[in-house]
Amino acid sequence: MKKRQRKQLRYSLRQLRRNLLASEQKAASNALYDLVTKQQFFTSAKNLAFYLSFDGEVNPNPILEKALEEDKSCYLPVTSKNNQHEMSFRLYKADTSLKENKWGIQEPSELQPSISPLNLEVVFVPLVGFDEKCFRLGMGKGFYDKAFNFKNQSISAKPLLVGLAYECQRVQEIPTESWDVRLDLVVTAERIYRSDIV
Repeated sequence: MKKRQRKQLRYSLRQLRRNLLASEQKAASNALYDLVTKQQFFTSAKNLAFYLSFDGEVNPNPILEKALEEDKSCYLPVTSKNNQHEMSFRLYKADTSLKENKWGIQEPSELQPSISPLNLEVVFVPLVGFDEKCFRLGMGKGFYDKAFNFKNQSISAKPLLVGLAYECQRVQEIPTESWDVRLDLVVTAERIYRSDIV
């Protein structure tokens, strides 16, 4: 039942996200930039992970460019080729060459230095849906849940997981599974949602 619920919710929220006008997407990305770059968690962090937007996700590029300007170490996720749904984080600079993975998402090559998820301070996480308690619905592959499952044992552990979303992606309640890793914060153009564990 829960699996079907999640699948239906994922489908409808992806449609909502894709239906946003380019101008709405750009406005949300700019508003997120204004909100995020003023936060203590961003200004004090040295090692941050980002994602490259895909399938209508909020575009974190303005925040990424600001982090690079400030000489922060920025990382991007790289998915494993072995179908184990594992993910590593590799260094990204403005001149880093990228290649497409099997889902059509750009990634740094495996020649780039990697960092343990434990050594990241802030991770910006894409999402399909979220609720006010900061539970996240992703694309269904479990990459982020697997990479950060240690946070389920120690909720105060670094890194800070920050979901970036459009307000239209918020739902009353995400049907959760035991392996889901809760986000610390979700930021939309309108406001910052904080889990009660932060």
